[in-house]
Amino acid sequence: MDIGVAVVSKAWQGFFQEITQWRDLGRTVDFWWRDDDAGRPAPALARLVALANVANTPLALAVIPADVDGMKFDPANTMITLLQHGVDHRNRGATGDKKTEFPASELLSDALARLANGRTRLQQVGGGRMLPVLVPPWNRISAPRLVSQLADAGYCGLSTFGPRRALYAAPGLVMVNTHVDVIDWRGSRGFVGEDLALGQATRHLRARRWGLADADESTGWLTHHAVHDEAAWTFMALLLEATRDLDGVYWRAAGDLFGCQPV
Repeated sequence: MDIGVAVVSKAWQGFFQEITQWRDLGRTVDFWWRDDDAGRPAPALARLVALANVANTPLALAVIPADVDGMKFDPANTMITLLQHGVDHRNRGATGDKKTEFPASELLSDALARLANGRTRLQQVGGGRMLPVLVPPWNRISAPRLVSQLADAGYCGLSTFGPRRALYAAPGLVMVNTHVDVIDWRGSRGFVGEDLALGQATRHLRARRWGLADADESTGWLTHHAVHDEAAWTFMALLLEATRDLDGVYWRAAGDLFGCQPV
């Protein structure tokens, strides 16, 4: 789709104008797509995978290991990569604290053992599509010592939300985050709206272009298929259609970003 195609809102115009700025500088806008809370087979999950296939766009599914019963993934489906979304997505934080599956109060050995068991479960259903990348529920690990041990535990990457501070979250652990959340968690719990979604993307791209954020961190789109309303589905389909063949835009696969192979 050419940028000159009619655009219905200022948000789309601003988004495409930012892409043009990158292209005029001879730079490529790179996006990636992560969807959280995947688990048991469901119509919404099937719809998500179909959308990725139709749009020919790589999708990183953050899967909850405790919920993989009955799940199967076609190893021939190269559009789909699996990431580990914690272990059971249960809040272990203290009352009044921000939600986290990995609080500082949990013994490090216990957390590592849970993660190892969860990774094994995910590998069994992954069809060779699983990357050893941890996506912590609620995008949060409250135990710094755990982060420092993830590489030794066999993980190559960590993914949360917001601009990363550095390429490595810890030695040997590449960090690649998401930056655009299409769900209005504090309001309707449906689609956040074109203005806010595209605004988040445009601001992150501009910050990268101006050197105010890591220019090498791909701008990440975060979806949650289980809570999508029709507006969210429509927006994602339009976004992928509008950008997949756009000059100067490239949707990157998770394996490329984290630099490791599926297991």
